[in-house]
Amino acid sequence: MSNLKIDLNLFVVFEAIYSQQSLTRAAGVLHVTQPAVSSSLAKLRAIFDDPLFVRSPSGMNPTPLARQLISTVRESLKSLDNCVVARIGFDPATSKRTFRLHATENAELILLPELLKKLAILAPGTNLEVVFMDRREVPFELASGNIDLAIDAPLLSHPELISQPIFADDYACVMRKAHPLSKSTLNLEAFINSRHVHVSSRLSGSGHIDLALRSIGQQRRIALRLQHYAALPALLNQSDFIAAIPSSIATHWQLPSRALPFDSPKLELRLFRHKSVSHDPALLWLGELLTQVQNTL
Repeated sequence: MSNLKIDLNLFVVFEAIYSQQSLTRAAGVLHVTQPAVSSSLAKLRAIFDDPLFVRSPSGMNPTPLARQLISTVRESLKSLDNCVVARIGFDPATSKRTFRLHATENAELILLPELLKKLAILAPGTNLEVVFMDRREVPFELASGNIDLAIDAPLLSHPELISQPIFADDYACVMRKAHPLSKSTLNLEAFINSRHVHVSSRLSGSGHIDLALRSIGQQRRIALRLQHYAALPALLNQSDFIAAIPSSIATHWQLPSRALPFDSPKLELRLFRHKSVSHDPALLWLGELLTQVQNTL
């Protein structure tokens, strides 16, 4: 293999087929014809003496060899891109780049408003796409370049990722203005005996508050579980539910809040990037901008 002269564009095609699981979709992404993709795949099969992809009802499934190759191919392609980016440099004032981030809903509510203000002033030609995906998919999506950066909890861990703290926030208890508990200091008994709304993107499982209560031998009643914060203000205003949420979100929704009557860990968010983009000047600039945003909150 080391003596072969291989067209690097073949690996671009390989990555597109792997990602799209379809020759037709790969051709669309690459802006070439399907016969051109098929021809490139035939050359790759000859080079590696392996079919690489096998047609099935679900699409073009990678062979074990293709699965073994994909990480190296993606990292190599990203490194080549970085060489070009580093040579060209990054000028936020003139850039037309679109940044794609994975962010939790907490990060969207807390960080995005200030980030957008700064981008409008410093990089008015840039665009931002914010997506949310299963935490287990994030390392793969960062490695493939489908997303540039990720803002998530410290639970997101992978040896190929670099991370830095981006935000920390206390939890507070929120309720409607006329709630029976709103006129006095909130004590542990009242907190435990109330009906709680728990907001989590996960389908099941405990949150920070439940773990903190468990550590002191207590348990709350979760009467309502939500995956998003959007409905929370209206639900609280029309009921005697209470909710323990990050203080910054309580401020965002202008909800009356009380200090928790027990110790609870902070909400922590970290900024993640893949090692292969550690020298991308545009992403380094955006990471620094997010740090500045955090410092203003």
